[in-house]
Amino acid sequence: MCGIAGALSLGRPLGPEDRADVERMGGALVHRGPDGGGLDGDDSCFLANTRLSVTDTGPLAALPMRGRGGAVLLAFNGAVTNFRELRRDLERDGPPFLTGSDAEVLLRLYEDEGMGFLPKLSGMFAFCLYDARAGKVWLARDPFGQRPLFTRVKAGRLHFASEIKSFLELRDFDKRLDAEGLSHFLSLAYIPGASTPFAEVRELGPGRLLEVDLRRERVGERAFFRPDYSPDPTISRAEAAAEVRRLLEGSVRRCLDLDVPVGLSLSGGVDTGILLGILKKLGRSRSTHTFSLRVGDASFDETPFQRTLVEFAQPIHHEVSVSPEAVLEGLKSHMAYLDEPSGDGAAIPMFLLARQAAEHVKVLLSGEGGDEVFLAYETYRAYNARRAYRRALPAPLRRLVREACRRLPVSHDKLSFDFLAKRFSEGAELPVPEAHFFWRHALAEADKTRLMPASAAFPPTSTLFSDLFGRLGFEDESRLAWMDIELYLVGDLMVKNDRMLMAHSLEGRFPYLDKDLFAYAARLPTGHKLRGLQGRLVQKEAARGLVPDSILARSNMGLELPHSRWFQGGLKALAEHHFRRDAVARTGLLDPDAVRALWDEHQSGRRDNGRSLWCVLNLLLWHELFIERGDYKRYWRSSPSPARWTRAAVPT
Repeated sequence: MCGIAGALSLGRPLGPEDRADVERMGGALVHRGPDGGGLDGDDSCFLANTRLSVTDTGPLAALPMRGRGGAVLLAFNGAVTNFRELRRDLERDGPPFLTGSDAEVLLRLYEDEGMGFLPKLSGMFAFCLYDARAGKVWLARDPFGQRPLFTRVKAGRLHFASEIKSFLELRDFDKRLDAEGLSHFLSLAYIPGASTPFAEVRELGPGRLLEVDLRRERVGERAFFRPDYSPDPTISRAEAAAEVRRLLEGSVRRCLDLDVPVGLSLSGGVDTGILLGILKKLGRSRSTHTFSLRVGDASFDETPFQRTLVEFAQPIHHEVSVSPEAVLEGLKSHMAYLDEPSGDGAAIPMFLLARQAAEHVKVLLSGEGGDEVFLAYETYRAYNARRAYRRALPAPLRRLVREACRRLPVSHDKLSFDFLAKRFSEGAELPVPEAHFFWRHALAEADKTRLMPASAAFPPTSTLFSDLFGRLGFEDESRLAWMDIELYLVGDLMVKNDRMLMAHSLEGRFPYLDKDLFAYAARLPTGHKLRGLQGRLVQKEAARGLVPDSILARSNMGLELPHSRWFQGGLKALAEHHFRRDAVARTGLLDPDAVRALWDEHQSGRRDNGRSLWCVLNLLLWHELFIERGDYKRYWRSSPSPARWTRAAVPT
């Protein structure tokens, strides 16, 4: 894993001040690559690259890297997990490689095929490739957004970077907020799509390629990846299970093919349980460090399942406790690395887990992506339940059900009956994509408008779902899965994983997002993955014997914090401090009276506003650190900057 940043000329040539800008941008990314730093380029393109060495840790694999002859320059972040297979094909007809790195494979692929090589890549990557002969630059991001890439076009310059914090180093950066993006954040608990908190900074979408013609001063964007969910009815369930197992084992093997120690984030669920089972089959589990989170609330805690897996596979296991005190200790530090507000309650726990994991390993496997690939989320089962519910009950009876559900007493347990009943009965009345959004939302549109009056000027957040759903030509279940990948996985889960792990110079790898595994699973008949209220059917069948049956039989849980209870206990004083009228008013976005009403309603027990209040609290914290005080660097962990920026060698 690495950090990349750069400046491209869209007019007058770059000069010393541009180089200094790029140095500072790269310097803000040292946590992403503490093992080295390189800066190279010319008056058309400057590239900076900090490096976390996990494959070929030697000096010849330093970044940025030049191709043969020196005209092509690559800044690279991430990992191409199938690079060894690609390298074998290239070695048959070409000269020997100088390194064992995946970056050199990318350069050789470009030299042989141009940018047409992109669909061949599997893994997690974002890169900038500059061809001085052609006068062109390409910026690319992997199909699942596992690695970030942000851009800004202003005053004849295109700047890019792995993290938003790099842009704050620019001399002419304007901190004007993207109000529409922040409005969507209050609905979703994450900022979706190309939006960021700042109006000037855009995020390149997953599976997208940005082509910059330096001579014509033109910037174009296109997709290089589109999912294929065309089901193949000839594939039997038994055949599918065998192939899924083979592909998943191959993906894990490729993720382990490294020159540094690899660990596993062990949630206790099916996805990470299967990964641990594969490690056991490969004879690797007893030498693998695993890391789990222990939450001090019975309905949120997965410790019993985690310990079942530990007893089964005997890894070197570590438990990380998450308490209100630990959250308070890490709150500002985690935000200083996120760069954007996040209402994902798993972000701070992941920050704490990564801090401990970094003491033992340099790469961490994760089960992220399994829910989307194998249709495991509760919302997919709710889609099937919605159809049966609407067929069984006429509208007047459903209205009575909704009224009864609204009167249920509030419980702060994880996925409590009152929460599920209220969400399902309301959402079931909506069209499919709007229902999918409603079952996930943090703040309803009316509540959001009271909280942030300016949001009334923007399209409702539900239109992001209905518009995307309408553009996709798949079966409904597959459309819902791809919506979750493009919006939730990219906008929330990958942000959490990338920023929280990289805050501690730790690389995350996601075997379920392997190119070949995803392509095969997408072509399976929906009934192989989801039937009625049962999800991940073929995945569980593929895992028989790899993990204890009790793990395969458990329901989805998902990592979350008991905000609702903690706001009435260990986090109450913190929230009261940040929800003060003057603090809220300083944002220029939120209505202090609406925030207080939301808080009072929660404290009285009339309504569970825990998740909504967590979003508001994180927005206020972000605004304080990055806008009001600008002292976010104070909360970065101590990390040495590169002694000097090195220049890429020119291979001959």
